[in-house]
Amino acid sequence: MLRPRDPARDDGGEEMAEPTDGPAARAAVPLRGQRGIDPVGRALVRRGLLGSRSLFEAEARVQRAEVRLPDALRLAFAVPEEDIAAAVAEVARTRLIDPLVRPPDPALIRRVGAAACARLGVLPWRRAGGSTVVLTSRPDEIVRHEAELAAALGPISVAVATERQITAALQRHAARDLAAAAEVRLDEGLSSRGWQRSGALWLFVGLVFGVAAAFAAAPRATFLVLAVWAVATLALSTALKVAAFAAVLRQPRGGSPKATALPLRLPTVTILVPLYREKAIAAHLLARLQALDYPQELLDICLILEQDDVLTRATIAGTELPPWIRTFTVPRGSVKTKPRALNYALDFARGSIVGVYDAEDAPAPDQIRKVVARFAAAPPQVACLQGILDYYNSRANWLARCFTLEYATWFRIMLPGLARMELVVPLGGTTLFFRRAVLEELGGWDAHNVTEDADLGLRLARAGYRTELLHTVTEEEANCRPWPWIKQRSRWLKGYAITYGVHMRRPLRLLRELGWWRFAGVQVLFAGTLSQFVLAPVLWSFWSFPLGLTHPLEGVFGMPVIIALGTLFVASELVNVAVAAVAVQRAGKPALMVWAPTLHAYFPLAAVACYRGLAELAFRPFYWDKTDHGLFLPGRNGTGTARPGRAAATPPPPPTPRQDEAG
Repeated sequence: MLRPRDPARDDGGEEMAEPTDGPAARAAVPLRGQRGIDPVGRALVRRGLLGSRSLFEAEARVQRAEVRLPDALRLAFAVPEEDIAAAVAEVARTRLIDPLVRPPDPALIRRVGAAACARLGVLPWRRAGGSTVVLTSRPDEIVRHEAELAAALGPISVAVATERQITAALQRHAARDLAAAAEVRLDEGLSSRGWQRSGALWLFVGLVFGVAAAFAAAPRATFLVLAVWAVATLALSTALKVAAFAAVLRQPRGGSPKATALPLRLPTVTILVPLYREKAIAAHLLARLQALDYPQELLDICLILEQDDVLTRATIAGTELPPWIRTFTVPRGSVKTKPRALNYALDFARGSIVGVYDAEDAPAPDQIRKVVARFAAAPPQVACLQGILDYYNSRANWLARCFTLEYATWFRIMLPGLARMELVVPLGGTTLFFRRAVLEELGGWDAHNVTEDADLGLRLARAGYRTELLHTVTEEEANCRPWPWIKQRSRWLKGYAITYGVHMRRPLRLLRELGWWRFAGVQVLFAGTLSQFVLAPVLWSFWSFPLGLTHPLEGVFGMPVIIALGTLFVASELVNVAVAAVAVQRAGKPALMVWAPTLHAYFPLAAVACYRGLAELAFRPFYWDKTDHGLFLPGRNGTGTARPGRAAATPPPPPTPRQDEAG
């Protein structure tokens, strides 16, 4: 239980803080005082730190939003956090303690758990007078957590510290525990961290030698089996694209569902932005974030840095950040990945909606308003909103044009079509927004998966939740240099393989949770995609028939089969071209339609990336290459503006940047 005031001393002889006077006394300190005026606000007015008019305006904002008055005063009215904390302590009849000056006992933090402390916004400080002093910036709310804290600490008493001090102290004295918790947040049965490199290596070697032996023993029969598999997956993948295309054409132009009116009370929205080696992009990122049209006191932007990333940390340290932007530094661990960084910051988030941006993102200014409006109108089963991604350097070169065509197809046709058909939606890595409660229920992100976005989309579907595509656009920087493109795509395909392997550990359970329809969709999306790239050379071999060259299956297929195969190949190419042309026209870039036929020469690069990615499954399953961002700045007409000293023909990196694996 909470103990009454007990001015005891700690082991070091320092005078301890006066705790609150117990639950009854604390309950007598309401959030709103007489005549509807908050007692903390009255204390600030009495101290001359706030005008009465500003207080009334701040209270009006509190009525219209899910925000505490102290946060509104700090973020919207620039009242210093330390002054607010002093007023909170006065109202709660306790004292201020700065845990950065008088550090906490780490053993007490471990009793509660560092991640739980971050989630609850508390800091177990020291033992005093038979109780544990717990620091919080919100003493009026701690009664809700009293049972959980008392179970770990025994009787507790309360003192006040600022949120910034509590967060900094947790990161200083429990950093390793926070990092370890971020790596294992997801249940092991659904995580890729149990991936055995040795087992994958032997499987990889076994498959290579098995196929080689089969070719040596029965070359024609082996080639026939592979050809049948390649043709079947091509037919299924084309059918899925046609079905998604038809589903999108049946819906109203502009996307469905549409954002509706904002709710009466606006929620706080947390945006997580992982950064790694981002000196060139930092200033432009901050400008884009500040352009978001949403009340500042309801925006919680979290920039997540890596401990060994001296470059980005120095850049951010030299940048004046607004009070609604916070920074977190993730300690070294067994892996260094984007999802691990996201997990690390999630417990510190303030918002009931959690979003993810990448370093090079340029979101539409009204994007947060659309997200809030849609979540307010959507049923609870809609747990995730995926925005549309596009490129601002879409005409930098041929590769950028093709990448833009591919992204337009994926985000404007395939994903909306999959959602409309109630199939699993593999998420993109950015412009994602979640109901925080659902995200925490699912265990956050898989810290070891290099396509944590697609994995999370599948886990959402398994848990019975839905993902919707929202008609709001975030522009990114297209990765349009061949070798960086291949490295990026190898990471994605490697992650697809790991995600498929993890979820197919227990296929019958997956079938029960998804049902036959969505289970079949997963097979086409994941196994079909991988098969198409792995077996691409088999499909290319059929060019020998129209060219009059010898083919391994010559004489096996009759003319009707050859005609049917030719029809399928031509039809699949026409579908690809038509869908890409319509998609890029919907993206507002009709000039790129003429480049759609060249996708036939673009996708073979992915076959090279697939072989590279599959090889890494055996040697470096949690690794990806980091590519620089910021070679282009948003420009007009999709061209982008090359940064000084950079040629426009040698552009940038990936749309879903993730960091390298440690070690």
